[in-house]
Amino acid sequence: MFPKVPDQHKPNKPLIPNGLGVFYALISVAYLFLLYLFDVIKNSNDASKSLTLAVCILFGGFMGLLDDWIDLRWRYKAFLPIVAAVPLLSLAYKFQLRTSVSIPMLGVIQFGNFYYFLIIPLIVTIFTNTVNQLGGLNGLETICPAIVMIGMMLVSGPNAIMLYVPLVVWLMLAFFNFRGKIFVGNTGSFSIGMTLAAFAIILDLKVDLLISLLPYIFNSVLILLTFFFFRTKGRLSFDGKKLISDHRRSLVTLVTYRRALTERQVVMIISLLFVMSTVAASVIQVA
Repeated sequence: MFPKVPDQHKPNKPLIPNGLGVFYALISVAYLFLLYLFDVIKNSNDASKSLTLAVCILFGGFMGLLDDWIDLRWRYKAFLPIVAAVPLLSLAYKFQLRTSVSIPMLGVIQFGNFYYFLIIPLIVTIFTNTVNQLGGLNGLETICPAIVMIGMMLVSGPNAIMLYVPLVVWLMLAFFNFRGKIFVGNTGSFSIGMTLAAFAIILDLKVDLLISLLPYIFNSVLILLTFFFFRTKGRLSFDGKKLISDHRRSLVTLVTYRRALTERQVVMIISLLFVMSTVAASVIQVA
């Protein structure tokens, strides 16, 4: 049913089903529509949080599916999340949601109308693309977002119910992805990236999201700087058992720089970084 792609870091490069992130998008959207139907989430200003989140995930899933279909170049797909930001932008502008961002030690920064038409599209575009850029190893593109999602749920109070089913579905996909049985594809990475960005904006957890995603941001900055200055990309050497790199052009190659590690060891090390950043974000948010 699903197209198969080779697993580059396994002996003989077996073919693995790709694009199973579509199940996350479909089930999550159906669940959020049910929350809206039964009026489970307390809404304000006649704006439905669950319905807005559902539309954002649906848009994100479609953008990822489009990329899985025609394999867009980065110069094009980097801007796809802007389209998915339209529901959030519309919601925030129509109901005049708070346009300020509270930053620890800096205080409250007021953006005015720039928040609607600049900050929201930037948040969605940057965070969705950073999530999509950290992948290539079994479990890496699923376990790390799950850690961030759990952290955001812990500080969101009753609104965490919006992510109950999405989290369960994503963890199931992460289990099979970590074992090398499936890939979630761009459909999954775009959907989960949109989930995190939209949830943070809807509940005003933007600083929490920023801190939680620091490993993602560091990875993207390292990749972009390397590409712009040296026109090269990070590559791993695989000897049939372990991974190693002779350069530091991404978070993965930084971890494996002159250090032979198994695929699962690399994934667990990077996942630990996300645990640390997410715990720090939760502590700051609660404080």
